[in-house]
Amino acid sequence: MKKREILFLKEISKFIPRDRIYTDELRRLAWGTDAGFYRLVPKIVIRSKGEQEVSELLQTADRHQLPVTFRAAGTSLSGQAISDSILIIAGKHWENYSISADHQSISLQPGIIGQRINEVLAPFGRKFAPDPASIKSAMLGGIVMNNASGMNCGTHANSDKVLLSARIILADGTILDTGNPDSRNAFEQSHPEFIRQIVRLRDRVKHDEQLSSRIRYKYSIKNVTGLNLLPLLSFDDPFDIITHLMVGSEGTLAFLAEATMQTEYDYPHKASAMLYFEDIKEACRAVVALKRITSPTGERIVKGAELLDWKSLASVNDPTGEGLTAVLTETKACTSEELNERIAAIKEVLAPFRTFTPIYFTDNPEEYSKYWAIRSGIFPSVGGTRPLGTTSLIEDVAFHIEDLPEATAELQQLLAKHGYEDACIYGHALEGNYHFIINQSFHTEKEVNRYEDLMNDVITLVVDKYDGSLKAEHGTGRNMAPFVRYEWGNDAYDLMKSVKQLFDPKGLLNPGVIFNDDPKCHIKNFKPLPLTNPHVDKCIECGFCEVNCLTCGFTLSSRQRIVLQREITRLTQSQEDPVRLKTLQRQYLYPGNSTCAGDGLCSMSCPMGINVGDLTHDLRQAAIPVGSLSYSVGNWTASHFRGVKKGMRSVLTLADAAHTVLGTTVMSSLTQRMHQLVKVPLWTPSMPKAYQIKENVKRDAANHTEACKVVYFPSCINQSMGVSAQSPVKQPLVEKTIQLLQKAGYEVIFPKEMDKLCCGTIWESKGMPDIADRKASELEEALWEASQQGLYPVLCDQSPCLYRMRNTIHKMHLFEPVEFIYTFLRDKLEFIPTEHPIAIHITCSMRKMGLDKTFISLARLCADQVLVPEEVGCCGFAGDKGFTQPEVNAYALRKLKPQLEQHDIRVGYSNSRTCEIGLTTHSGISYISLVYLVDQCTRPKKNLTH
Repeated sequence: MKKREILFLKEISKFIPRDRIYTDELRRLAWGTDAGFYRLVPKIVIRSKGEQEVSELLQTADRHQLPVTFRAAGTSLSGQAISDSILIIAGKHWENYSISADHQSISLQPGIIGQRINEVLAPFGRKFAPDPASIKSAMLGGIVMNNASGMNCGTHANSDKVLLSARIILADGTILDTGNPDSRNAFEQSHPEFIRQIVRLRDRVKHDEQLSSRIRYKYSIKNVTGLNLLPLLSFDDPFDIITHLMVGSEGTLAFLAEATMQTEYDYPHKASAMLYFEDIKEACRAVVALKRITSPTGERIVKGAELLDWKSLASVNDPTGEGLTAVLTETKACTSEELNERIAAIKEVLAPFRTFTPIYFTDNPEEYSKYWAIRSGIFPSVGGTRPLGTTSLIEDVAFHIEDLPEATAELQQLLAKHGYEDACIYGHALEGNYHFIINQSFHTEKEVNRYEDLMNDVITLVVDKYDGSLKAEHGTGRNMAPFVRYEWGNDAYDLMKSVKQLFDPKGLLNPGVIFNDDPKCHIKNFKPLPLTNPHVDKCIECGFCEVNCLTCGFTLSSRQRIVLQREITRLTQSQEDPVRLKTLQRQYLYPGNSTCAGDGLCSMSCPMGINVGDLTHDLRQAAIPVGSLSYSVGNWTASHFRGVKKGMRSVLTLADAAHTVLGTTVMSSLTQRMHQLVKVPLWTPSMPKAYQIKENVKRDAANHTEACKVVYFPSCINQSMGVSAQSPVKQPLVEKTIQLLQKAGYEVIFPKEMDKLCCGTIWESKGMPDIADRKASELEEALWEASQQGLYPVLCDQSPCLYRMRNTIHKMHLFEPVEFIYTFLRDKLEFIPTEHPIAIHITCSMRKMGLDKTFISLARLCADQVLVPEEVGCCGFAGDKGFTQPEVNAYALRKLKPQLEQHDIRVGYSNSRTCEIGLTTHSGISYISLVYLVDQCTRPKKNLTH
């Protein structure tokens, strides 16, 4: 680190806590990687929190002449969110929003995810206009600063069109709110020359008819190459111009602290169709025709038309036919009658075109959402099919709609000419905007030259022949920086340079992005993608997984774990820097391994289904080989499981006795200190008392004979843990489950020797899969016998256990409580819903088994008001992690308690005992099994027959 950086670090440490400043090898590399194919490693990473911090950071950087780059979600693709200097993160601490009273506008901080904006607007019939394919992962800051538009958002509703005002922080640290009169007046007083320069630039454009005409033409289609010049033509007020210059500026002009944007009407009636064509030109001609359809009021009827060529379809295993091109089309309306009229109008226009299959529109959300999910996942899916070790690159161009058929065919031919036989073309055909994906190796100079030759030919095609856009919505970044002048011409480029000079006279904001004097910068600093583990080798580091990773923003995200393991592998193979290798290995242990919940939810937002938990389990397995002490302890535990359970009950009894004697305050303080000093598992008041199934309970269950039978395997946890001292219920879950089953007319059968049985999850999570599978086999044998060779269904009362059982035991019908009750007991019970509001927590395993909607449906049979807390995914308890790394559990549930208080929730329900312990600890209310709620709200149907 250079002297300037050391001084900078010393100064910022006075106003930013050290735990939000990263200078270690591990986190600098982790945060320095985004979804693009370039890599720079920052010297200092800062997790910012609030405008004042960023203002002071920029002032300090200015004093020391240090470049600064801003980053939100890191899903950008052109190298605009990486730095080899200072990287300021605006993510988890920047998620606030406020909606106007009429719901027509919303003010947003840069760290809120696009999909979250739609969720908060949905109750008011409004939506967020920009619609990038990454909307479930991308954050507001990146969406606006890249002018990302997306699938149903053309130039008519992109960020530039819907932005009303902005709070920005300039390079000198000045905070300006362009929507606040007081802030505008203060800025005019403090920066009069700045305002005069904006006016001069405006007048320069408006008085130059040739330049004005050029700007209008270039922005008649999607275009984000260079800075946004349209505001200088579209607005007179200098503050409006400043506001809109932010759009597409990629952090080169200022920091965006807040954006106030118009919301868009969310049509209640929608329909989509996947249209298939045998020829890509025919598909494009159809798109041109679709764009011309308007309603009597002049409204465009077709809201989206997404082209997918044959390779795109193959990447998602589309079975329709070989060599086809598809156009995913959508229309929307205010009423169902209007929707049908619009579908009929579209079909009429398409009648002259040859479609491979009959035209079929669906207005079923479950059906058409699958179409759009396929489209959203094309880039990662295609990237996942690339030859391992290569990089998946996505380029982003736009043509004027009248040029679309010919330009598309020529682009396809150009890719084939350069040997990219597996390249695919897809994108927003209605706007003339295409993305093309190529799988590229940069290991040799020959391969780098091949890529450079391709890009030169693309530039010739897009700029020279069709005067289109080299970047339509992915941002200029480093990828197209050398070609901004070539596309726009000298006059427009010089104007962009003047804007940059005005906002950033020292060139400290995101240098190298948009403006780069190195003509070869687009073929430098490529990111390596070495093979590291078969479970994750297909990852393209898009970041889509991070929205479901509970430690993202706390320690490391799922994407960052892959990035780091790849670098560790590369250094291991190259042996170029043994010291750095050992440093990364050591620094990875806690944030990468210990705090990974291994829950697998990351796989649910990854289009390739990559589960980073599998990588973590492999790393843990490698750390405890057969014969090691840890492995031997695990093996002994599995072989003496009955005794281990007995010991656990003794510990719980001792803890309960201590709690009774010492009281909650003293007990909490004492155990907290012991946890900090000697890493004793943390006790909380939510800790349950010991429990053991009494023989009379088993005997009574056996004596209760019915025609309907179920094998009930209480999980190890519920065989050993009863209720806590503060629980609103006093009957242990096992006994309550038996009671509910018998109420519904079921005979309960227990497997033999339950005390020694286990699904194996404990050992799997610790990296001992062979022991885990051995325990699963023992369980399978016992259940097979108890179920009369699969004749009776099997119920396990812990959803994570059931999840593993389903993955290892395949010859029986296995259920957890929610699905079993909903499937088998619902018609045997009369539900009397409670008037009290309740909350439910849907466990990771329930989500992965696709039972989340079933859980909600069952809860709504039991209660009139059901809250599923927003932005609460995995609870982070992860078996025993809530005891050993309770900080993970606390972080995962940080947004839970305020929602419960807002809705006056007094009790919550789930179906995992360990999750319920953590939920109770961090929510302020008791969480118990949904079995208790169902039993409370039901009675046997009077006409129940067995």
